[in-house]
Amino acid sequence: MDELKEKGIHQTAINICEDLKESSSYAALYREIQKLVSCQEVKYEDFKRTLSKAMKDQGLECQLRNNVFQWVRLKNADMATNMAYLRRAQINWDKRIHKSLNSMCNELGIDLAKVRFLNERDELADKWNEMSNYDVDVSKYRPVYAPKDFLEVLLNLKDPFFVHKENDPEWEFTFLPLEVKDLEDLRTLYLEFSRGEQILGAYTGATYAAFEEERMALGQVVLQKNYAPIAQEYLKKGCPRSLRAKMWSLVLGVGCKFNEQDYFHNLKKHVFLYDLMIDKLIIKDIQLTTSNDDQYFVFEDVLYQVMLCFSRDTCIIKHLKNQPGYMQVVLKNKPHTPENIMAFPPSGVIPFHGFTMYAAPICYLYSDPSTLYFVFRAFYLRYWNRLHVVCDHPQGIVALCLLFERLLQSYAPKLWIHFTEIDIPPLRIVFKWLMRAFSGHLPPEQLLQLWDIVLAYDSLEVIPLLAVVILIFRKDNLLQVTTLSNIEAVLADLSSITVIPLLQMALLKE
Repeated sequence: MDELKEKGIHQTAINICEDLKESSSYAALYREIQKLVSCQEVKYEDFKRTLSKAMKDQGLECQLRNNVFQWVRLKNADMATNMAYLRRAQINWDKRIHKSLNSMCNELGIDLAKVRFLNERDELADKWNEMSNYDVDVSKYRPVYAPKDFLEVLLNLKDPFFVHKENDPEWEFTFLPLEVKDLEDLRTLYLEFSRGEQILGAYTGATYAAFEEERMALGQVVLQKNYAPIAQEYLKKGCPRSLRAKMWSLVLGVGCKFNEQDYFHNLKKHVFLYDLMIDKLIIKDIQLTTSNDDQYFVFEDVLYQVMLCFSRDTCIIKHLKNQPGYMQVVLKNKPHTPENIMAFPPSGVIPFHGFTMYAAPICYLYSDPSTLYFVFRAFYLRYWNRLHVVCDHPQGIVALCLLFERLLQSYAPKLWIHFTEIDIPPLRIVFKWLMRAFSGHLPPEQLLQLWDIVLAYDSLEVIPLLAVVILIFRKDNLLQVTTLSNIEAVLADLSSITVIPLLQMALLKE
């Protein structure tokens, strides 16, 4: 048994090494270790011990540990089993999106991709830090799809082996053969909430200042340790605003890579060089969402930078296990040769209406565009990519919808029956919350606390749980209305919602 265990550990170590060699930070990290090997502190006759000590003294050991931590998180995230009918639904959805893109190009007489003229590059470079003043007409462009369009795809999913009962709602998700947690499972996962432990943001009593000061002091110690698993554990009891940016960077593995600035600069050069149709969709989305939002309009310029660079990042499509389908296009007026063919978009991600809201809240934490970019990208690769793809991942949007329905059925049966009687799928009301992880719906500070929980427990299941709790919180009003517009009116304003107390009430064991 011990021999098998040793072989398993050895094989895991090999896998980690091979994967780390493919990472963007490997070359720079390897160079730093090579430099360390040649220093006086590393002795040939005691090479292993002295090298380990030197790496620890220089902070390289901790960085290597954090890289392994990120590797484990990404491997644990790859749990989809790829049900055939869900895969077919995603393929058909991709085809619809691509058809819509091509139709828009034909309608407007534009190309998917082309090389920018020199004067266009110069103008874009001059306006880069004030992109809101960049003169581009996007009035005729429209979002490729919105959350409500994607919801229709999900509501039409059919398990070929499921026999629908006559009196069951046609829109139910409960027929899907996916394993999701019940309330007791969630109480086990969110243990600090279910045990009623003190969590920052849960109250504003007389002892709040003392507790916040205690969290600040502990947070400073955690940051000095510079070890991601400890930071993740720290987030479970809440994070002071002033420490959140550093905690998130540490947990997500951002800022420990040597070449992030260069990488972001290369993405920016790609934006200057190539004019992609997707650029107009990004600009349009920012204009329709953050530019018109009182909470986020001040971040308009930096969001243009982040989102345009995101569209060029080929690393994204390489890392996604449930990769969306993507097109290949030939640059306009260029010969049909391999160097003139590119994936469209290079990231593989076609933005929907509201996509920018995945990045907008993070602007409250980071002023440097490159750091903001990599935190956003890490969040997207780890979590948000699952919210707009049809898959059977246990934390994909399909599973989250199923979890929402089962929790609502179990713990608010009167509300479920009410929705059934008026034939309105409750998902139709909350889906925009789920698909955007509440961004743009909750006040920024409450949203950041919610995303603290996502990071702390490495789980998106808190999002449908919160959606159910909000419906229960507004139950009396919901039971008095019978039309979709009135239901939406009851739930339109979430400015009074406080995330931590609501979740504690839902999860607290009696």
